Amino acid sequence: MLETILPFMAILAIATYVQTVTGFALGMIVMGAVTIIGLVPIAFTSVIISIVSLFNCFFVLKGEFRTFDYSLVAKTCIGIFPGLLIGLILLDYMSSSFSEILQLLLGLTIIIAGLLIILKPEPLKERSQDWAFSFSGVASGLLAGLFSMGGPPLVYLFYRQPLPLKTIRLCLLTVFLVSSVSRITMVGFQGGLSWDMLLFGLLCMPVVMAFSWVGKHYPPPLSANNMRRAAFTLLIVIGLGLIVA
Repeated sequence: MLETILPFMAILAIATYVQTVTGFALGMIVMGAVTIIGLVPIAFTSVIISIVSLFNCFFVLKGEFRTFDYSLVAKTCIGIFPGLLIGLILLDYMSSSFSEILQLLLGLTIIIAGLLIILKPEPLKERSQDWAFSFSGVASGLLAGLFSMGGPPLVYLFYRQPLPLKTIRLCLLTVFLVSSVSRITMVGFQGGLSWDMLLFGLLCMPVVMAFSWVGKHYPPPLSANNMRRAAFTLLIVIGLGLIVA
């Protein structure tokens, strides 16, 4: 088990540091890098990312549950639940029958997500319609069900809203918390949750906490834009590596 968990923790440490200083990319870096080197199956990695995200979101949101916009979270979660279910069904089917296509799809998703993240669209003058949040929730749920990385559609939509940045951040974290809990629950009902996965996830938690602290107190000597470009480059390399493999 050491030959698996140690490199997994090393990848998770890098991904946690990048997410702490940029605000995104943990799931994409972990899923992509772990899949490229073939450490564990995509389904296993997805569960670990969900467990880590669950604890991370809950830790950050502690004491903030009354300060976010409940209506936006509810509208988004309406789409999250069916998207998650469809994504998990596809993951179960493709893992057993179309593993190479699943890896190709993962690579394309990471590249597209990297492109979305590097774009900086102008904020809207008015809040988007309710259906936009629900539709974005479906897309996020689908990606979360398949790969435990449902962030890009939501990040792109929420950061265009004419809202305070703190509200946007807390709304996103709350949706990710709900998504992680729902995904773990659904996987459990499917019979895809094992004690090995839970133990693996718990063992990874000290790494996440430690490198969150490192990223917060010792950010790299780069501007925000250059850090985004560096993360974007890393995601493109991972995505192309998956496609080539």
